[in-house]
Amino acid sequence: MEDSITFEDLGLDEQILAAVARKGFETPSPIQVLAIPRLLNGEANVIARARTGTGKTAAFGLPLIQRLRGESDHVRALILEPTRELAIQTCREMDSFSDNGKPTNCVVYGGSSIMEQIRALKKGADIVTGTPGRVQDLIERKKLDLSKIEYFILDEGDEMLDMGFVEDIENIFASANPDSRILLFSATMPAPILKIAQKFMGEYEIVEEEGIVEEPLLIDQKYWVLREGDKVEALVRLIDSNPDFYGLVFTQTKNDADTVSRRLDEKGYEVAALHGDIPQGQREKILARFRSKKTRVLVATDVAARGIDITGLSHVVNYSLPFDSSTYIHRIGRTGRAGTSGTAITFVSPNERRKLNFMKARVAKASKGDLNEGEVPSIESVLEIKRAALFERLKNSIEKESAADKGADEGFLQMAQDLCKEKDATEVLAAVLSSVYGDALDKDRYEEIRKAPALGEKGGREGRGRGRDRYDDAPRDDQTRLYIQLGRRDGYNAREIADWFSDTLHIPGKKVDRIDVTTSFSLVSLPKEDAARLMEMASRDNSIPHIHVDTKAGGSRGGRGVRRSGGFDDEREGRGGRGFGKKRGGFGGDRDFKRGDGDGFKKSKGRVKPHTATERSGSSSSYFKNKKAKEF
Repeated sequence: MEDSITFEDLGLDEQILAAVARKGFETPSPIQVLAIPRLLNGEANVIARARTGTGKTAAFGLPLIQRLRGESDHVRALILEPTRELAIQTCREMDSFSDNGKPTNCVVYGGSSIMEQIRALKKGADIVTGTPGRVQDLIERKKLDLSKIEYFILDEGDEMLDMGFVEDIENIFASANPDSRILLFSATMPAPILKIAQKFMGEYEIVEEEGIVEEPLLIDQKYWVLREGDKVEALVRLIDSNPDFYGLVFTQTKNDADTVSRRLDEKGYEVAALHGDIPQGQREKILARFRSKKTRVLVATDVAARGIDITGLSHVVNYSLPFDSSTYIHRIGRTGRAGTSGTAITFVSPNERRKLNFMKARVAKASKGDLNEGEVPSIESVLEIKRAALFERLKNSIEKESAADKGADEGFLQMAQDLCKEKDATEVLAAVLSSVYGDALDKDRYEEIRKAPALGEKGGREGRGRGRDRYDDAPRDDQTRLYIQLGRRDGYNAREIADWFSDTLHIPGKKVDRIDVTTSFSLVSLPKEDAARLMEMASRDNSIPHIHVDTKAGGSRGGRGVRRSGGFDDEREGRGGRGFGKKRGGFGGDRDFKRGDGDGFKKSKGRVKPHTATERSGSSSSYFKNKKAKEF
């Protein structure tokens, strides 16, 4: 029976089986059962119909790692992905399948330095994973030679066609070894997919996983437009406005999973994080607690959530808009199962209009349901729901005690009589309830959520960079825009940047506004008096990372000079990273200082001290190390 098939039965060798065990995979998915033996033993080209999240990467990745371990002086396999995020994710997965660095992997995509990618290719790569635009650029520059590849994998084929990559894909096929083995993975089989197959694949076979859901998903799908700094507060309100909340919260990164889990734990929720850094033994304990509902909220990355089969989930929350519609469908499909209903809430940033519009059409087609805008519950409505739920629980508990003919404990009766002596019993009971449940129903438990700009709302013409929707985010008169040399490479995301300013200045986190995080630095808006105080502190304290006033904050209305931490928000990356040039309002030379390592700021005004980052002991890297040392 298929249920009894193991990875050993698929023809994988001991080294790959060790990698499978290391990854925590227990039994092969249907698409892995269908694809792995064919790729290890057969010669035919294959079209596989499989959804995201069903183990597609391992279905082609494990056989590739096993077949391509030998030494080589040329690229032996190409994997095409529709988005940079999927390309990066796939490359990381491929690396995780090997423990000795062979075969070597390289990822190429637009919006990042093409020269760095060319240098990586020159060092030698057996398997190249990339997006169509950047792959074609590298071919045209004669930096990527596909004439000797043995495998050509086209992943998420239908997504690529919907995103307009047909011409790029055909050009890449024309440059590739015509004798290479072609593997095409797609969630659906539209006519253009079959047209590509007929044109380039010659003879091929189609394999298809069973159980693809075609009926409408019984899921209420909503999205909330939120600023990054308000997402945790929105999640808190969502949980509190649903007393029986039992759900999965998906984040894009391990860092976000840890941060969200930590902040919910600090607020008293039964929560756990699950990601690739969690050891297998701990993972099993976390899942056991979640299945038993001792943990009500599980914050997980997509990779860590693979293979999780939990029934009865009330909610699925996308903490960030997923990279593609297939990922979205796979995530929300974890609720609303077996004829029951469920709710899916997606947090969307104001500058993700194009990406959302693209997703909506795909979601409607795949889920037979619409993704509609919703509103974050108000503090008053959340407290009203919590109060009603508390009343029902107390009433039911009292009724159960009465039905069981259990009288109150003599000691409690005596305490009640003493408390009510010469006092109104109702007032005494209200005081007791306030003492026990006051914190849970305290309005100050919640933070205000500022209204985010509407999707697509812009203060001027739209930025020219592809996929970079602009909206009016100009600095307020009562704020100062600051540059700080702390970024993602130092281990900081937006929430941790907010925490740093809050802890350093002893101010509420909500005062830290408009946080934009890049690799090596961040931009933050603070109330003018707090910004001035921080500048004064920095002038005396060398342990504080380099800070200066961002004199071009806001630029022209609509966003020139306003950085975005995520690069392109559109699904399709621009060929050659267009949109990031010096005159496109991206990370290039539109400012007075250089892009890069944070030590080329000699022209900027409003500096704390006229020195480079490498000249002071308080650089971001040394600060980061000191910070971590103190934490642990």
